[in-house]
Amino acid sequence: MAETKQEIMYNGNKYVLETEDNYVFEKPNELSDDPVNSPNHYKQGNRETIEVIKDYMTKDEFTGYLKGNIIKYVGRFRFKGKPLQDLKKANWYLTKLIEETELWGK
Repeated sequence: MAETKQEIMYNGNKYVLETEDNYVFEKPNELSDDPVNSPNHYKQGNRETIEVIKDYMTKDEFTGYLKGNIIKYVGRFRFKGKPLQDLKKANWYLTKLIEETELWGK
């Protein structure tokens, strides 16, 4: 029978049980972090934060949330030092808003 490694996630970092009482930090794959589509700091639990936010809002509230984030990222893209990343984030929220709007007709 294959040995199963015991792992825990804490603050977005993975720790693997090395000995009975010693967890070792496992360096994440540098390619797995996507700061636009799926930032590591939003993957602390079993679901992405955006899904949890949606669950707590009405359709109109969630639409407003998405619109607000589009405005936020477009409005400040020149001032934070990563303009292309902020525009891609705005586009991500716009795409999400389009997807949500498409669901209304179903």
